[in-house]
Amino acid sequence: MPTKTRTPKGSVKIKNSNGRLQLVFSHAGKRHYLSLHLPDKPVTRKAAKAKAQLIESDIAFDRFDPTLEKYKNSKSQDVDGLPQLPQLDELWEMFIEWKRTQCSPSTMKTQYRAFTGYVERLPHQDLNQVTEIRDWVVRNIPPESAKRFIVRLNACCKWAVDSGLLESNPFEGMAAQIKKPKSSNGDDINPFTKDERDRILHCLKTNASNPSNSHVNHSHYWPFVKFLFMTGCRPSEAVALQWKHINLSVDSGRGCGQITFTQGIVDSDEGKIIRNKLKTQKNRIFPVNQPLWDFLNSIKSEKAKKADKVFPAINGGWLNTGNFTKRVWPKVLEHCGIEYRKLYQCRHSFITWCLEAGIDAKDVARWVGNSPTTIYKHYAGKSDIAVPEL
Repeated sequence: MPTKTRTPKGSVKIKNSNGRLQLVFSHAGKRHYLSLHLPDKPVTRKAAKAKAQLIESDIAFDRFDPTLEKYKNSKSQDVDGLPQLPQLDELWEMFIEWKRTQCSPSTMKTQYRAFTGYVERLPHQDLNQVTEIRDWVVRNIPPESAKRFIVRLNACCKWAVDSGLLESNPFEGMAAQIKKPKSSNGDDINPFTKDERDRILHCLKTNASNPSNSHVNHSHYWPFVKFLFMTGCRPSEAVALQWKHINLSVDSGRGCGQITFTQGIVDSDEGKIIRNKLKTQKNRIFPVNQPLWDFLNSIKSEKAKKADKVFPAINGGWLNTGNFTKRVWPKVLEHCGIEYRKLYQCRHSFITWCLEAGIDAKDVARWVGNSPTTIYKHYAGKSDIAVPEL
């Protein structure tokens, strides 16, 4: 006699019960029968498979909901008479399980992990409140990321419609309403939020993004990235800074000192070389406020010489931003659940925060080495005078 194949522990079967799909599985010695209220069609089979994978995952990771409420598709009416739609986070979990079979592990980590973080932060999960969801996204997520996030929500709900979980897609066409500002060099301006900045810096300072504890200690780069966020300078300008360019003497009439940006590190056939001018000007003076003064004094060694690098590489040479952005920066953003953005966005972030704080665009342009026209065109203009404590 042929032996009967036993169902692996924790697995979920999809069955046809009177023309409707049903999930059957056992957990903690109890047999469960969960009706999905979906007709047995190829497209709804995909939805059932995604929900089955969600249940299996929950069982495996000890987060199973024994009430089954998490896994039900209710077709009832709520107290306001509106249709009781599936919750967005529930649909997203099912969508992610469906996408997991089609995307590489790296794509799931670098892209969908960040979007999942956004879903978890949403104050609204009810699809009857899609306008409130959109407004929160626009207010709390940078434009480039906000647009991409809405695109993913649209894809999620389109999948739900195709799977018979929704009758219509509330996010259809919404991404087109979100406009992305562009910089003069063609790179999208996609600044970090201050919350994202703080998470990035904490991750670097604690070496949290380096669980393998490799020889590349991520905390070494914390001062470099913090400085980029505090000054909005170009990475090549920060790398080329030496202590002779920084005056930290306190003057009641001039604040807490000043930084003179006068050189940058550029690539050449001979490797990294110093260029004795900046990208758009010969030199630039940046005023030091109290937080920046405190920070620079905290990282300056008592034995520091004028020719010493402010932000050296681990081996003492010039910091290689190319290696940093390839080997460290992506791991930091991934660990923080933040969608990948170029390191240059630290500069865009500083400019954006200054304008939000009411600083005149002409002052911001002078500090960062852009033209006022570029600041006005791509960021908008407001007014004040001192570098804010961002």
